[in-house]
Amino acid sequence: MSKQQNIFDNDIFFNEYKNLRDRDDNLNVLLEQPAMAKLIPDLSGKSVLDLGCGYGHNCTDFVKRGAKRVVGIDISQKMLDVARSESADEKIEYVNMSMTDIEALGEKFDVIYSSLAFHYVENFAEFAESMLTLLNNGGWLLFSQEHPIITATLNGKGHFNRDENGERVSYTFSNYNQPGKREIRWFVDGVVKFHRPMGEIITSLAKAGFVIDTLCEPTPEKWAVEKLPAIAKEYLKPNFLIVKAKRT
Repeated sequence: MSKQQNIFDNDIFFNEYKNLRDRDDNLNVLLEQPAMAKLIPDLSGKSVLDLGCGYGHNCTDFVKRGAKRVVGIDISQKMLDVARSESADEKIEYVNMSMTDIEALGEKFDVIYSSLAFHYVENFAEFAESMLTLLNNGGWLLFSQEHPIITATLNGKGHFNRDENGERVSYTFSNYNQPGKREIRWFVDGVVKFHRPMGEIITSLAKAGFVIDTLCEPTPEKWAVEKLPAIAKEYLKPNFLIVKAKRT
């Protein structure tokens, strides 16, 4: 399986990304994480693998939810340095590793979790098979990623269209049915992501052996709109895709 790009250890990208995630009005805090929290299975006495664990905040949350063991992996050493400093616990182990190498972990888990990382994986079908091998029977997979509507457009991002009063009324994107590499500017040039239509994502999971439990395209709740009125634009198009699936 091809290796991931490690853009997060770029100093400029790392600092800008950390500034974004430290704010309390970003889309992760207001939209993605609340939706993910509603779908987390019972973790009491369970082992959890967090793919792309970043700063380890979710890892500590899993321990609070009763997990007996948590392994957080991330390709970024800079991220893990923060995690080991700010999110340390005797039940948590942090590993510097690409998600594409997870079979080398050599152990099984009850839950695999990932927040906004899978759009960096090139071969999702092969990756889904690797995840299944790491799950115990009856184990859960819960992940979020950028929605295919967001990753679709080649040569730049999609855009909102406005009426004569400047109000957002629709969203334009293209190249949806052209899967593959997308290279964008996000803080720095050359950030590589991979676009897959919804059908490819779900079919890859099903063929690997997962049974889909929930497919969620989260919309902001009232409290989030009050906190950040501009987030109401998410009613026009989804920004995130969340999937909960089970190994039966």
